[in-house]
Amino acid sequence: MKKLLSLTLILLFSLSVTQILSQNINGSSEFKYRRSSLHTILMELDNFPKKDTVIKAYYNAPFPDKYNDHTIDVKSFNPKLYPISDEERASSGVKKTFGGALKQGMFAKPGEANDDPASYDDTLVIRKFFKDKKVANKMVAKWFNRQPDGSFDIELIADRGMFDASFLDTKTAMASSDGISLLKTAGLDLIYNTFVVVSKMNFLSNEIPAAVIREGAILAAKEIKNGLLQAAAITAAEVAYKKAKEGYSVWTTSYLYQLDWNDSIQHVFYNDLYIDATKIDAAKKKVFDTTSLFQLKFIGAEKSRSLVTFSLKTKRTEEQIVELATIRNIDAVFAKLQKSYDIFMPKTPLYTGNPITAKIGMKEGLEGGEKFEVFEQVMDQKTGVISYKSMGKIEVDKNLIWDNRFNLGSEDPDNGDENSKKPVLDRTTFKGGKNYYPGLLIKQIK
Repeated sequence: MKKLLSLTLILLFSLSVTQILSQNINGSSEFKYRRSSLHTILMELDNFPKKDTVIKAYYNAPFPDKYNDHTIDVKSFNPKLYPISDEERASSGVKKTFGGALKQGMFAKPGEANDDPASYDDTLVIRKFFKDKKVANKMVAKWFNRQPDGSFDIELIADRGMFDASFLDTKTAMASSDGISLLKTAGLDLIYNTFVVVSKMNFLSNEIPAAVIREGAILAAKEIKNGLLQAAAITAAEVAYKKAKEGYSVWTTSYLYQLDWNDSIQHVFYNDLYIDATKIDAAKKKVFDTTSLFQLKFIGAEKSRSLVTFSLKTKRTEEQIVELATIRNIDAVFAKLQKSYDIFMPKTPLYTGNPITAKIGMKEGLEGGEKFEVFEQVMDQKTGVISYKSMGKIEVDKNLIWDNRFNLGSEDPDNGDENSKKPVLDRTTFKGGKNYYPGLLIKQIK
């Protein structure tokens, strides 16, 4: 029975992968592959200009389509509810700089030089919040579809692992050591790649810094002795101010965390905490609710600033401009996190093989010349484990990059128009390599 179940799971898994690949090659709508899973949380600051519009835009922003949506019920929090004492700072072991993009005074205390809305306290606040709300426990609970009585099932793992869930008998699988072994293997591949991104946003009208620059330019112009030249310099300062003051800037700092999931944690979960629907155990349920076994580990952080000005070609309301800046800023900071931290960088399926194209573009930070490695998914027939075989390398064609950044209509001048020589694209083209086909996965090389 055990061998029969294991072979059945592997066979169904093989059929699922084969069917998915063949459907894609024959031109079906979407190639299904194992994505990392993601939940996003907003750290809400005190009032700032247009805060309601910014927050609304954040929540209405499209979910990053290269990840599985692993949203739980904790979507935002007020950092003031989690104050950090001097003793907690001293004993935390958290350094004021984490390297990379977070240097240059980003973690300076308020009032110090190079002050930034994000302080080094953020990671301590987030850690405290995670512990209070048991965020890691909730992430694990979602993976196993935890019910109010504490019971679990493996339907989500079956689905995201590309098993055919409709043919899986959960009870039988959990009764078989071979079945559990196969599901554990899928779990290590899937659950390990679970992430939480905590973002903190601020908003500033461009008129404020533009006015400061104008005043400085006018003061400098007044030092000019020649009257005509002085007048010209002052006029230039006014013209520059009028152009620079339009629109808004949105600043975002995002902190990346990964669910800590390994062999030992998985072993404790399956053996001591897993509750089958046919064997409800109140004691186990309580242990899961209170355990500190599950944790989220800090990976790194990035910050981004997005500027959107009033367009002369496209008429937008002030609220639309704020929304555009906010969502493009979110995309930008995600692109930075992906480039900085390889573990968070998603794989993307090729859309066509000749020419070589994929559905990624400027939203993912492409500018031209970026190099990607091409992979083929290979499944071990004995274990059902998917691995990735390198097929070669390709490069982004700088002349054929898709502008897939968020916009508020097809008339957005950033996307080109019928009066422009800039082509309107719906995919990005790559150079190099041959014999590639739709469904192969690509991943950017640093």
